[in-house]
Amino acid sequence: MLDLPVSYIEPVFRPPSEGRSFILPVTNGCSWNKCTFCEMYTQPQKKFTTRPREVVQEEIRETAARFPGIQRVFLADGDAMVLSTARLIEILQWLNEAFPQLERISSYCLPRNLNKKSVEDLRLMKALKLSYLYVGAESGDDLVLHKVNKGETQDSTLAALLKIREAELVSSVMILNGLGGRRYSEQHALNSAKLVNEAQPDFLATLVVSFPMGEARFRSGFEDFEPLDQTGLFREMRTFLAATDLKQTQFRSDHASNYLVLKGELGRDREKLVQTIDTALNQPGRIPLRQEWQRGL
Repeated sequence: MLDLPVSYIEPVFRPPSEGRSFILPVTNGCSWNKCTFCEMYTQPQKKFTTRPREVVQEEIRETAARFPGIQRVFLADGDAMVLSTARLIEILQWLNEAFPQLERISSYCLPRNLNKKSVEDLRLMKALKLSYLYVGAESGDDLVLHKVNKGETQDSTLAALLKIREAELVSSVMILNGLGGRRYSEQHALNSAKLVNEAQPDFLATLVVSFPMGEARFRSGFEDFEPLDQTGLFREMRTFLAATDLKQTQFRSDHASNYLVLKGELGRDREKLVQTIDTALNQPGRIPLRQEWQRGL
């Protein structure tokens, strides 16, 4: 673990694939922070703020003085894209000047904020090595999105993903398995497949919805939520994957929240993945599953 000269406000979150990146906070917390399923930024110290320009610049300078060979940077916290294009370009320029071996810069991305930026804005940032955006779509179903107070629709999420693709940046999309509960499971799966089919993201991942701090906040807007059991989660995943029509998307369902680990390329490996789920459903014990004590966020 590098001893970085950065004033982090814990907890700090980043995608698993950014484990070796320099995590540079340019904001604190999430600019929306109203999704009832998400507990990441609910602590008082994570109240949303943008970090002062001079602080970010100095932390880049000091980090570069100690670790000039950094190749990857992740802009934290919940959505750096809430910053203005001018502010982002300034930060990207500082990073490029500070780290001669810099290869890529990435960020979480809320569709509502990305949709305020033009394709040309994104292309300008791509020229400064912003190349990878993580989009938590959660669902492609508008009713489910409304019930969890996501503040997005299938259309708003799709517009953002198409903008990323047009600007030739890499998109990584996340869907939450079980988010619609028992009642809305099928429409959640099918409309999520519809979303990714139209977006054709570069990467696609699924996590299982869970509530380490309890369900009260979530149920405040989703009173008819009935959680899926393991079999229900597998069936929903099968419905989702079987409905996908993807050309060349790297798929991962290997996060610690998942019982069943799935990996492959969609659509090349779609049928194989569906068959794996069928085996898990119909031949218990043949496919290794995570035990409850092995699961987590």
